[in-house]
Amino acid sequence: MQINQKQEHTRSWYAATVKETADYPVLEGEVLADVCVVGAGFTGVATALTLAEKGYSVVIVEANRVGWGASGRNGGQLINGISGLAKVRRKHGDGIADILWEMKWRGNDIVHDRVRKYGIDCDLKNGFVLTALKPRQLTWLDEEYEDLDKHDFPHPYERWDRQQTRDKLGSDAYVGGLVNYRDGHLHPLNLCIGEARAACALGTRIFEQSPVTGIEHGSRPKVLTARGHVVADTVVLAGNAYHLLEPKHLSNLVFPAGSYMIATEPLSDEKVQEINPLDLAVCDSNVIVDYHRLSSDKRMLYGGRCNYSGREPASIKASILPRMQKIYPQLKDIRIDFEWGGKIGIVPNRIPMLGRINNNVYYCQGYSGHGINATHVMGEITADAISGSMEKFDLFAGMNHLRIPGSQWVGNQIIALGMLYFRLKDLL
Repeated sequence: MQINQKQEHTRSWYAATVKETADYPVLEGEVLADVCVVGAGFTGVATALTLAEKGYSVVIVEANRVGWGASGRNGGQLINGISGLAKVRRKHGDGIADILWEMKWRGNDIVHDRVRKYGIDCDLKNGFVLTALKPRQLTWLDEEYEDLDKHDFPHPYERWDRQQTRDKLGSDAYVGGLVNYRDGHLHPLNLCIGEARAACALGTRIFEQSPVTGIEHGSRPKVLTARGHVVADTVVLAGNAYHLLEPKHLSNLVFPAGSYMIATEPLSDEKVQEINPLDLAVCDSNVIVDYHRLSSDKRMLYGGRCNYSGREPASIKASILPRMQKIYPQLKDIRIDFEWGGKIGIVPNRIPMLGRINNNVYYCQGYSGHGINATHVMGEITADAISGSMEKFDLFAGMNHLRIPGSQWVGNQIIALGMLYFRLKDLL
């Protein structure tokens, strides 16, 4: 069954500023569909919308609300890339290099197209800077810049030195930056709810507050809830860090890690001009990253300090605020109005998990923090696989994943121990 049951949205800045609320009925009785999607986060909604555009009859079953999990409470950074692509290339060879490059940016295209096509008001804005905190990280920025050059990247991009980064971001912490204007930032909960609305306009039916209790396999699987069930030709499991379905096949492969954010009071125009006049999304180059951006009402949204052990911090504000003030000491007297957190799905080898059970139950999960872009790409790949195009799906389904023995708690401690190594590298 799913971990969390019948909960409303966390008290985030996103939930407080949502443009439209989702209020779909509870699943009752028998419902028939071509495809049943379990989970109404970005993976589930993106998959459903792609299938609906292809003409499929789709039902989404959600334990809580549309966008309730990481999809509705993340950093809101629309950043290229999918974790683990280098490993996928090593397994399948350099012949797939062009496919992986296109895939790396495909999520940006999907989001921009849908925001425009379906009129989704989610504060989408272009502009992202990857920053270096240490001189050794500058080499990676240079390599990324050269990669953009090599591929004749069609959108503006710049490589900043230390002084340029200081001038543009108002912080002495960074020693350089790489900017591109295809990546950017948005209001993730508004995007998820808007995409769900678009899917419904194409015939998709959504049921909220309907935790799935199990799946009866067969030629037409039956997805069970407390008060009803869905019979479909195909099922897609899209619960990521928030479900425990199909333990025989999926247990101890994806582990929930905590990710946390704070939002300040609205900043003055003077402060905005000092710390982020270009209104960019910002992320550092550490393995365990910090990230920040300005909201549409000019609050600093600051996140990071991913917790891999499964333990929740006693105070999110106390955990995140010192990190923000280290980067921006000029914000030491700013009030914090919101603090929130949630779970992301971590895979030990950092490669998204795609696969099938009994040929008609698909799963798509484990993005290791690359949420908005990766979920939309994998949703499209899964929808294409259901409609018969397996090429990209098989690139990921063919990857080996480490199953950590023991309980999920034991697995989280092993993951946390491994990440401690990278944290020490970040600090050195």
